[in-house]
Amino acid sequence: MKENLRVLISGGGTGGHIFPALSIANEIKARFPQAEILFVGADSRMEMEKVPAAGYKIVGLPVYGFDRRNLLRNFKVVWNLVKSIFLARKVVKDFRPDVAVGVGGYASGPTLWAASHMGVPTLLQEQNGYAGVTNKLLAHNADVICVAYEEMERFFPADKIVMTGNPVRQNLLDPMLSREKSLEFFGLDASKKTILVVGGSLGARTINESIAQHLGAIKESGVQFIWQTGKLYDAQAKAVLEATPCDNVKQMPFISRMDMAYKAADLVISRAGASSISELCLLEKPVILVPSPNVAEDHQTKNALALSSRRAAVLIKDADARNMLIPQALKLVNDSVELLSMSSNIANLAQRNSAQRIVKELCRIVEENNE
Repeated sequence: MKENLRVLISGGGTGGHIFPALSIANEIKARFPQAEILFVGADSRMEMEKVPAAGYKIVGLPVYGFDRRNLLRNFKVVWNLVKSIFLARKVVKDFRPDVAVGVGGYASGPTLWAASHMGVPTLLQEQNGYAGVTNKLLAHNADVICVAYEEMERFFPADKIVMTGNPVRQNLLDPMLSREKSLEFFGLDASKKTILVVGGSLGARTINESIAQHLGAIKESGVQFIWQTGKLYDAQAKAVLEATPCDNVKQMPFISRMDMAYKAADLVISRAGASSISELCLLEKPVILVPSPNVAEDHQTKNALALSSRRAAVLIKDADARNMLIPQALKLVNDSVELLSMSSNIANLAQRNSAQRIVKELCRIVEENNE
């Protein structure tokens, strides 16, 4: 394998796509320090900020999703898709990648389509238990499809599937980090139970409203909360806490040290995005999952069922969360036996060294293409 490997990585839209993509890129650079890596994302999406912050170059395409409510707007969507395909072909021609990687999201469609039709070997990484539309469309021309769940032959050619799991942020796995140091970082008491509440990189309205509705019970419980609201809900959450002050709730729009947040938590409340679930499995964290109803094919519910059916997580429907979530969380966090059982069960579902396994497959298809 040549040292100056050239890799095109495309996808994004949410942290669930971006963090795995960056983990793959970091593993490539660790193995091949001279490798050239170029990302392709969607204009105005969060990858245009997160990828450069991680030290990688990115090109933006004017692609975005179809509007199911206003069909007339889709003429512009189609026009931008066609324009993105032409721009993607130019990127592939100019960058001359040895391999292209798609992690899902709007930009991966035109980029991987262009790469495969220009003779570049392609690798797809599907994070969810229910395959996304983009990856299903790209699967026929892909060389290998890396997945995190069993029975993915429902969506992809069986001979192309490799079970690798989802890459996670490596800084979350520091074995030297202590619970005490993490709680001190957040200004919390190491003698008290702690619940971490995260709604994904963009926040989760239902989860935030569930917290707000039960602040009185939270205050009386003595249980500590680390509450990540997302930027969209920051002002609203601060107003709620000003009206009902709770010393045992530490609220913030975004948590910069997720490694410490996870380490501090006895229990996690989370959406059921694939990347979050992969992190929770590796960290062996008991979790209550509240799947978002606003995702394609309801794939978060399918992700959550894969855990709850094995008693590795508690599933609460979004529609039930406002009434059930906090009472159940406060009860569960004080049940040490059940927490230990859930921790053991979720650890059994962890897929380890996923980025390394994906890069191994990447190297394999590059070598086969050069034979």
